[in-house]
Parts: sequence; C-alpha cells; structure tokens
Amino acid sequence: MFTRKMSPFGAAAFMLLSSTALAAATPDVHTRQKPHAKPVPPHAGPAAVNENVLVTAALRAAHSAITDVSRKDMEKFVAGTSPLKILGSLTGANFVSNDPLGLDIYSKSFYVRGFNQSQLGATLDGIPLGDQSYNKYNGLDINSAITQDNIARMNLSQGGGDVTLPSTSELGGAMEFYSADPADKAGGVISQMFGSYNSFRTYVKGDTGTFTPFGTKAYVSYMRVDADKWKGYGDQFTQQVNAKIVQPIGTNSSIKAFFNWSDLAQYEYQDLSLELLHKVGQRLDNYAPDYRAAYLAAQGVYPASFASLSDPADAAYYNGGQAERDYLGGLTLDFDMGHHIRWKTLFYGHGSQEYSTWANPFVASPTGAPLSFMAIPEQVRRLGFTTEMTHTYKNNVLRTGVWFENNDYSIGKYYYSEPVLGQGAPIGAIGPFNTYGGPFAQVWGMGFNTNTVQYHLTDTYHILPGLAITGGFKSLVVTTAGGANENDVSYTHVEQLPNGSVTSSAAFLPHINIDWHFLHDHELYFDVAENMRAFTYEGYQSGSVPSLWGVKNQAAFDVARRTLRPERNWTYVVGYHYYGKVVSASVDAYRSNFTNRLGLMASGSLVNPTSTVGNLGGVTMNGVDADVVIRPIRHLTIDNSISYNHSTYDNNITSAGVLYHLQGKKVPAYPQFMYKTSLIYSYQGLTAHFDANYISRRYLSYTNDTGVPGFWMTNIGARYSFGQQSIFRDLSVSFDVYNLLNTPYISTVGEQGFPLVGDRQSLLAGSPRQFFGSVSAKF
Repeated sequence: MFTRKMSPFGAAAFMLLSSTALAAATPDVHTRQKPHAKPVPPHAGPAAVNENVLVTAALRAAHSAITDVSRKDMEKFVAGTSPLKILGSLTGANFVSNDPLGLDIYSKSFYVRGFNQSQLGATLDGIPLGDQSYNKYNGLDINSAITQDNIARMNLSQGGGDVTLPSTSELGGAMEFYSADPADKAGGVISQMFGSYNSFRTYVKGDTGTFTPFGTKAYVSYMRVDADKWKGYGDQFTQQVNAKIVQPIGTNSSIKAFFNWSDLAQYEYQDLSLELLHKVGQRLDNYAPDYRAAYLAAQGVYPASFASLSDPADAAYYNGGQAERDYLGGLTLDFDMGHHIRWKTLFYGHGSQEYSTWANPFVASPTGAPLSFMAIPEQVRRLGFTTEMTHTYKNNVLRTGVWFENNDYSIGKYYYSEPVLGQGAPIGAIGPFNTYGGPFAQVWGMGFNTNTVQYHLTDTYHILPGLAITGGFKSLVVTTAGGANENDVSYTHVEQLPNGSVTSSAAFLPHINIDWHFLHDHELYFDVAENMRAFTYEGYQSGSVPSLWGVKNQAAFDVARRTLRPERNWTYVVGYHYYGKVVSASVDAYRSNFTNRLGLMASGSLVNPTSTVGNLGGVTMNGVDADVVIRPIRHLTIDNSISYNHSTYDNNITSAGVLYHLQGKKVPAYPQFMYKTSLIYSYQGLTAHFDANYISRRYLSYTNDTGVPGFWMTNIGARYSFGQQSIFRDLSVSFDVYNLLNTPYISTVGEQGFPLVGDRQSLLAGSPRQFFGSVSAKF
C-alpha cells in the first residue's frame, strides 16, 4: 500500500493517525493508529512496525507530507521495475522513460511538483546518492545502487526538503530508500520474469538466518536483466550483487555492513527532434547493424527517407551506448547511549567507471574510414561519513549531525578507429573499443575534486498531544576545484579550457513545520524552507547540466564564476488530509520562489554539442495536488488524483546579444496538468489492477515555441499468490500489460538540453505495448 505519512512529530515519531493509499496502488483495508498510540522507538527498522499500520515511524525532522511505499506496494509492479518509476505513480510526481520498467538510465526523467531529478535529494540507508539525473558526477542511480527486490521501503517527501538529509542538490523534496535486513530464519527467494522483446529477469536471494549466538544474520542476492531494444539493434543488460550483514548489540543497538556491485551495458536509442518525428517517425533509430549504411552516410549518402531533413547527418549514427560498473559499500553504527540519547554513524565508499559512446560520422579514422568511434569515460570515487546524535527530552526531540564527503571525478573524450568497409567488424556500442588500436586522439579531459561539509540542527516541540512544531537549519559548504587537464586545440579551437575553483555555501538554510491533528481523522500542516543547490560540474561542452566548467573557454568560466550564484529557493506548503474508512482525501497547495535559476542553453549536434550556462533569473512556481480514495465495496479501491503546476520565468534574458522573452514562459519538460486514476481489486490471493495516467503538453524550448503533445498511458495487470506450496512458503504468478492501448508518445524531453527557441534533437520515444509475466517462489 502506498501510505501517506503525516508530517511526523519529530524523531519520537508519534504514530498518531493512519493514512490511506493516496497513490496508484491502494489497499482495500484501511487501518489507523489512534493519536494516543505508543511511539515507535527511534531505532526501529521496518520489521519493528506491523505492515498493516499505514504510518511508518522514522527518526527525522518533520517536513510536510511524506508518502511511504512499502515492500508490498512494490510487488504490485512488474518484477524489477525502477523504484523511481514506482514513485512516479504518486500524486504530484512524474516519471517517464523509453523502456517500460524505467531501467534505461539515459532516458529516465523524474519530476516532483516541478522539481526535476537534479533538484531532489536522494539517499540509500542514509548514503547520499547525489542527484538522480543522467550525469552522475556526485553519486549513482538508485537502480545501480541496489536491486529493487532488496528495498524494504521508500518514501518521497514533496515539501520543502529535509535539513537532515545529506544532499547538495535538494531544492525541494527528497527520496529515501531503505534496504531490507536479512531474515531471522534461513531461506531464500527465486524469481523469474519473461517479457516482450526477449526480456528476461532473474533474481535469486539466500538468507543465512541467525547463525551465531549473538544474533548475526546475512544475505546475498544476484540479479540479471536481459532485454532487446524495442526498436533498432542491440540489447540492454544489467547484473547486480547485493550483500548485507547485521550484528545486533543488546536490544537497541546494531552494526550493519553492506556491499552492492552493479554492472550495466546498454545499447541506447537514437535521440529524436520534432522534425525527425514529423518527417521520418518515432521508429527511427541508429543504423546498426547496417555498417554500410552508416559508412555511406558519413560520406554524405543518406537513406531516401532523409532527403527532406535539414540535418540528415545527425538523423542517425551507426550506434551508441553506455557501460557502467559501480561499487558501493557502507558500515552503520547505531547505538543506544542511554539517557534518551542515540548516536548513529555511517561510513561509506563508492567507486564508479562508466563509458558513454557514439559512432561519430564527422571525424574520420586513421584507417581511412570516414567515421570513428567516440567514447567518454567517467570515473567517480567518493568517500564520506555522516554522524548524528538524537536526544529526547520531555516534549522535545533534538537532533544534530554532520556530513562530510570527498569526491574525485574525472571525464574525457577519446576517439577510436573504425574499419574500412569490408575490412573488419565495426566497434560495438559497449566495446571493446581498441579493436583497431588504442585511441588515436584525446580531444579534452577534465578532473575535479570536491569537498562537502554539512551541519544540521533541529528541534521538534510537542506543544499538545496533537500539535507539534519543528524548527531547524542546515549549513552547507561545497568546494570544487579542477577543470581541464587535456586539450586538443585542433578539435576544441580554444587555447585554454575552463579550470579553477568554485565554492557554494550557505550558513543558514532554515526549515519550519507545524503539524496539527484534530477531530480524530483530520490533519493540517504548514511547511516553509529555504534551500540551495550547489554548482554542478561535468565534461567540456557536454550539454546535459548547467556546469560552469562546461562553457566554451577559460574567459567564459572566469565570468561565470564571478557573476553566477548557486540556485536558491523558498518553498511554502499548506496541506490538509482526511482519513476515513470509506473515503480518504488530501489537498496540498504549494509555492516556490527561485532565485539565480541556472539554465543550459544547448545547440549543436549530439556528438559535437555547444552549450552556454546562464542565469535565467527568477522562477515562480505555484501548484495544487488533490487526491480522493474511495472504497465503495469490500475489496475494491478507486483512486483519483489531479495535479496542477504553474512554473514560469520571471525575467527576459539576453544571450549572445539577442533578447529572449522568457518572462511568463513555462519551464520546459514538466507537464502543467496530470491526472491519475487506478482501480484495484483484491480477493484472497488475487490482486488485479487497472490504471490510466494523463500527462499534458510539455515544452521543449525555453520560449515555449516548441513542445510535445499530452498523452494517456494505460496499464493492466494481475497477481495471484498460491500461498504455501510444498517446500515453498509462498508461490505467486503475475501478468502485466504495459501501454495497453499501444499509444504512441514521447517519453523524455530535454535529455540533451533545451534550446532557447526552436527544435533540438533532445527527445526520446516511449515504448509500444509490451507484455510481462513472472513466477516467484519464497522458501
């Protein structure tokens, strides 16, 4: 069940009222804890709370509405569905991807109440994951961090953020993921999914159970996904290993260690423009495996369907893809110090190696081929810790803590030779790259070192049994030093690429929350917070995030770091919730005022982009979310939600001497209107669902002269649990249909940046109808 967690009464986490599922998958049972219920201990994990209780206690500062998603909720989706896609089904959230499960990390786009994935905070068991955009300079995607099956619960904060969350990108809202602890009894899980386009997913997990007199327990799991692309040539492959060990200490303390390894190799889909969609169609993809067609295109001979295109050279490349390998480990020390004091410390490390690739038709190979293979390797090495003390004193809960991280990040661009036609096989999108020798050119390279320090202090004061106020702040300092360390002037045509140090700092970022529960089934809250997003960084002219080091040369960088300031905003939220047995309802109104909104003005081709970073001035965002859940008869739940968001720029801007009228224009890529409806019927072991979502028009350009139309998406599915069968304690099967009506639509908008005006090859088409079936056994 998706559960709406009220703004908690602080770290003591009084479980006052239950909520109901206010999202796509809603249970048919409404359970409520009354306001005088006993608080859950701050150290309690997921197992400490009965899964039928819809309010999950958590040790954190109060911050507006938080929607909880349980393990039971996640099992209603196709096995292996991205956690972000599941969160995207909640009211006020929007997730799109060009694949049904949301596993293509290049194409995913996630928004929450107008804040995009690079403006949200995200953690796994307290480890900062960085922003969840395609550019992973400061973290990793949740799909690479942990197998979805091993997530016990997750929550989405849709308010002003959380001062206790370790994040440099949190402007509004946050995602927190919590891994499951090993089971007390030895056992395991085997799950197999089959689907359209040769989709296969295997998940195997083994639990040791308690195997020492001291309560030690552990698990190890392995997951593998294989699927062909739904158009064009190539497949998308992922495998992952997760391991976790827990050592209880006494009754209220523990030491936990975990290790996650992920390996990903994906052929990617060709980016599209509006012109390509209108003249060629959304089935257009790269040339592979037809190397001859790509070879001729590099010589200026194009397919007949490209004849009317303004830029046929960029309409398709031979291939493109990405390969990524991540290592993530952590050690959590969680101790009850007595005297109502708790001390929790987390040490973590993360290493990543990634390659993004394209076949480039504009750079010839030394072999004589008119095209070459381009690879952009990235490496991330992060080490950090968080430590926090919590003290419960009378009606107060005090929390204070520190986060430190050192991040070493490097990126470059290399060219490898492709073969002359008929003299060998071309290079595959995921390598190996040196089939015809090592790289013949490194056109640029960059390296960065970043130190982050964050301090937070909060106090939750329980004024009355049903009324609490939480006040707190965080201080944040982020210093990034580095830039270019390689420069091929013949390629960049620039003598000096950007290099230097930049600091983002805020001494006092406040957050205040008032939460009032009254008349047994009603809740009213108010939330206000100020937040800052530290400067981002990426490769030279890479064109995906507004990086100061991504500008054209050193002179432009010097101007940018002297004149630009980190993005900041004030967010205000007021909300009301009613929790009834037959009807539950909620309405939230919010406003956010941005200053120093940074924008990436992108142009040029995918393989040779040109980008400029500028201050877009202020942005004013107003919105309303409303949700109604009805249980007209036993076993049936109907959920309807509406979201309205009005985000507009406050100023006109001048770029390259041209005035662009942005004032009053809507922020690109985010739909102004969303409607979601779902019907869920549950009876004994059967659960069946139907859901339909509408996403309104999304703009591509800053001036709103181009955009993609709105669309409906419908899905249907059923799951049946046979319960205990032979040696299995639970055996279940499921069948799901994605895009039931086979609706053609555009999924991702702006993955290669947004133009100031006009068209850009920065769109991805969504998947057609697909079928999935799975079998799962627990023993």
